[in-house]
Amino acid sequence: MAIVVRIDVELAKRKLSVGEFAERVGLTPANVAVLKNGRAKAVRFSTLDAMCRVLECQPGDLLEWVDDEDDAAARHDDARA
Repeated sequence: MAIVVRIDVELAKRKLSVGEFAERVGLTPANVAVLKNGRAKAVRFSTLDAMCRVLECQPGDLLEWVDDEDDAAARHDDARA
């Protein structure tokens, strides 16, 4: 997947638990886990807005685009090591 979700990084910076974050954003902890683990297929702008408000960050702090070719090459290099 080309979009990497970095919620865990922002939560760690703020020493915020998944449960507390989920409550503040209005999500279930299970849905936060889906986002954190990269299993989400979509994110509503209203959810992204709430996450950015709670974490006081920009969307780019939570989402990163990674070239699939670069990701595949890195996995291949790791497998050879």
